[in-house]
Amino acid sequence: MEKKVCITLDGITKIFHKKGNRTIALNDISLSIETGEFVGIIGKSGAGKTSLLNIIGLLSHATEGNYYIGNENTTNLSEKKKAYYRNKLFGFVLQEYSLIENYSVFENVEIPLNYSKKTYSKKEKREHISDILNKLGLETKMDAICSNLSGGQKQRVAIARALVNDPEIIIADEPTGNLDSQNSHEILSIFKKMNENHITIIMVSHDPLIASYSSRLLYLKDGKIEKELFKGDKTQQEYFKEIVSINSKEMQKMLD
Repeated sequence: MEKKVCITLDGITKIFHKKGNRTIALNDISLSIETGEFVGIIGKSGAGKTSLLNIIGLLSHATEGNYYIGNENTTNLSEKKKAYYRNKLFGFVLQEYSLIENYSVFENVEIPLNYSKKTYSKKEKREHISDILNKLGLETKMDAICSNLSGGQKQRVAIARALVNDPEIIIADEPTGNLDSQNSHEILSIFKKMNENHITIIMVSHDPLIASYSSRLLYLKDGKIEKELFKGDKTQQEYFKEIVSINSKEMQKMLD
């Protein structure tokens, strides 16, 4: 069965102007991502990774080029329609968790539902959130205050919040950046299970090991897609070594 293309970027350029300086963050990027893909984005600081994620997530707009969600060109979308897409189509998982620390787990996870067109009774809302928390191993933490949770637990809460509106696409920006190796592995295992359930994942990471959980990898350099890798039939270890090899070659170029 042929997969459906969910997003397409056509000639995307992003230019920042600050204090008379002109910085090209993204330079003529064209890219299609199919439904159910797990796409990793890697590159050194300043390569354009976060700028690309922000455009895909409709948090920023391109200076030039067109961005399509399905067949709809988002270039001239109203802010209201963009907000609808951000709340319904996308789920966001960030490095800093972005939780309200003095709220309970339940109160943090329910926030996107308050902006949803779908209405829930109090009982339905609690059951829906409880079901998501159970899948993430947080079944006993629903009423816990977020400031009392560990880093790994906070990131799970952030994932629960991202999932609460049943998004088609998860956008993750350094989702394991503040976690130790054990918690990082657990979070990536959750991502893999989500991907197996046909949720598209687009994830930025600076860490080749984290990036090796993807099925397709984009290596960004100076705002362009420098290389593209596919896991295919490779083992994760083989894929990881290939990613490390690219990183090592790029580091050597910087030193030469």
